[in-house]
Amino acid sequence: MSFDHDLAHSVSVLILGGGRGARLYPLTQLRSKPAVPVGAKYRLIDISISNAINSGMEQMHVLTQFNSVSLHRHINRAYRFGAFSKGYVQILAAQQTPHGQSWFQGTADAVRQNINVFRDLECEYVLVLAGDHMYRMDYRQLLRDHVEHGADITVSVKPCSESEIAGFGAARVDPSGRIVEFREKPASAAAREGMQVSPAMLEAKGARSDLPFLASMGIYLFNKEALLTVLDSKLVDFGRDIIPAEVGRRRVQAHFFKGYWRDIGTIRAFFDAHMDLVKPEPPFSFHDRSWPIYTRPRYLPGARLSGCRFNHVVLGEGSRIVDCEVEDSVIGLRSDIRGAKISRTLIMGVDSHYPDFPGAPPVGVGEGSEIRDAIIDKNARIGRNVRIVNEAGVQETDGEGWAIREGVIVVPKNSVIPDGTVI
Repeated sequence: MSFDHDLAHSVSVLILGGGRGARLYPLTQLRSKPAVPVGAKYRLIDISISNAINSGMEQMHVLTQFNSVSLHRHINRAYRFGAFSKGYVQILAAQQTPHGQSWFQGTADAVRQNINVFRDLECEYVLVLAGDHMYRMDYRQLLRDHVEHGADITVSVKPCSESEIAGFGAARVDPSGRIVEFREKPASAAAREGMQVSPAMLEAKGARSDLPFLASMGIYLFNKEALLTVLDSKLVDFGRDIIPAEVGRRRVQAHFFKGYWRDIGTIRAFFDAHMDLVKPEPPFSFHDRSWPIYTRPRYLPGARLSGCRFNHVVLGEGSRIVDCEVEDSVIGLRSDIRGAKISRTLIMGVDSHYPDFPGAPPVGVGEGSEIRDAIIDKNARIGRNVRIVNEAGVQETDGEGWAIREGVIVVPKNSVIPDGTVI
């Protein structure tokens, strides 16, 4: 067996899946953030789990808390390892224990409240991941960096511009890549002062010199004993509390990542990430056969199209689309669209079972409707001659059965939009 293979089997993976997802509301009104559908057939959580599986790390725990029913159901249906495999995905739901009588107060507190589980794990390293990012990453490269530098903690970082760093943790490193200072979300120029990385180091890492800041990706690799020790404190969050405190006490290393990575925790970021998927040469794609993204098999028939014109579209199986013009859009599973014009839109599709609303339009999009720059959540019923286009360019507002966030129209799950409505 290879060095990387042996190392990968000494890692337990911990995926943080319990956040409220307030910035993604109303998509998180009925589900947790990692359970939000993406890419026509997947859930956000599938990306982190698939990266771990493809990296040879198959012992996983997912911490859950808010609106977690659909996430639990998806994981239980999707990730059933064989009887002769040591792989598993175990759900650790928030609960009252002698170690914690309250909800998780932060990412570190969530792990602390399950400390008995992690103390008993037979592993040398614990990889902590977020469940709401879109990226492809071989975690074995991170692990190799960690071991070669003799690190106690390694933080995966991505070079970014000054305008971007305000939304992330910022790391300052020495020539060896060791983190010597860490500031969480430096919003002001004064807070960012001195956090730039030298052009020489960026060049040595193969990164662009015009991206002088290092943003934490929320991916942390701990030596198991180091993780157990830092959790003895009362600090509640890895990025805000644990990492800044440990920089001066332990060897905290930076792992440079140069591939595509997006935090899609806001409506605009979520929408833009899907528009990336339909570009002629997408920066991220679910179609990479060498590094597949796994999900629950549904055994649906192929999509059925009649009299349609498509341009730059990702289309989910089981859909029926008749006499439509669709461009620059992602169309999810079991979608039913007839005689409509769809542009720059994410339609999440239809569940196998959905609520019945007597007298309402059928599930899907009706004839004569036009939708542009929108996210249509699952099981939405959009009637005939509806216009969802936001011609006034409104940035933020709420309506009956719809909302506008950051200029993107959102029709929440199970919403009904009557015939002739204009949004």
